[in-house]
Amino acid sequence: MLAELALALALAHAASDAVAEDCTWNGIALYGDVEVVESFPDIRVQVVTSFPDLKVKTVTSFPDRCGEWKFVTSFPDFTIQFVTSFPDIKIEYVTSFPGRP
Repeated sequence: MLAELALALALAHAASDAVAEDCTWNGIALYGDVEVVESFPDIRVQVVTSFPDLKVKTVTSFPDRCGEWKFVTSFPDFTIQFVTSFPDIKIEYVTSFPGRP
């Protein structure tokens, strides 16, 4: 019974960390200019091939829709760090239909 409660709380916490309906995570809009950093990121990101929190399409201009990211080296809207465990969000790269799955 206690283990079931702990599992339910863990799942609820994981669900609360997922991408919000307005395409934000912790108040950060998940589109725009993105810089990859090695430390102190705004968001820790894991690339997956199934069950992503967000589908990401890389673009070269006008990243103004949910899931459209333009990678830059200066003046980002937010920073990310690629991780293999304990991500804030999981992304899947796509060539069309970016956004929440």
